[in-house]
Amino acid sequence: MIVTWEVAHRIGLWPKFLFPSPSEVLYTLVNGFHDKSFIIGIIASMRRIVIGYLISLVAGLALGLSFGRIKFLEETLGSLALGLQTLPSICWLPLALLWFGLNESAIIFVVIMGAFLSITIATESGVKNVPPLWLRAGRNMGAKGHRMLLEVIIPAALPSIIVGMKQGWSFAWRSLMAGELSYASVGLGHLLTLGRELNDMSQVLAVMIVIIIIGLLVDRIVFANLERGMRERWGLEQV
Repeated sequence: MIVTWEVAHRIGLWPKFLFPSPSEVLYTLVNGFHDKSFIIGIIASMRRIVIGYLISLVAGLALGLSFGRIKFLEETLGSLALGLQTLPSICWLPLALLWFGLNESAIIFVVIMGAFLSITIATESGVKNVPPLWLRAGRNMGAKGHRMLLEVIIPAALPSIIVGMKQGWSFAWRSLMAGELSYASVGLGHLLTLGRELNDMSQVLAVMIVIIIIGLLVDRIVFANLERGMRERWGLEQV
């Protein structure tokens, strides 16, 4: 792919200021870390997404478990959550700007709305799909109330919950970038905007590469290990 990229640059399919070479992007990438602009942007963006995602995770798990166990909530708020899930998270940005102003809170709110509903719906689905036989077995063994929830329902729903967490992270990451593109403050999204305004496509592509690498690292370090641990626990790991 890199060779194809270099060849396309050399034969001039597009103007050089619109289509930089791999070496130019690499130079911008190295220089961005050397002058610490990329490091500052990464720290600012990761701070926002960690805050927003953790709030989404706690609220989504609580609401999803409630929807899965309480029929009245499922038939009322559950339908609302399902409908709102079809709304792209960037659509919340105008409301966030009106409610919170052009500040950190508006971006974090957009991140929350990007992840919260995915986690809620996946958790609800996992709880509703717990085999009734397991619930009866749990009751026969004396599991009631919080013990039934912690020892039977959540472990049984865990595969669906982890899928929701992973999907929620992906949506939160995209929502963060969309929010930062509209907010003139430090962050990876702002670096993208800066590259566009300065007509510096090498910076735009360098920041895109950083965003992709962070997304892959989080998936491999966090969610891949969660999924592997779950498969080992359930005896589903491929030999």
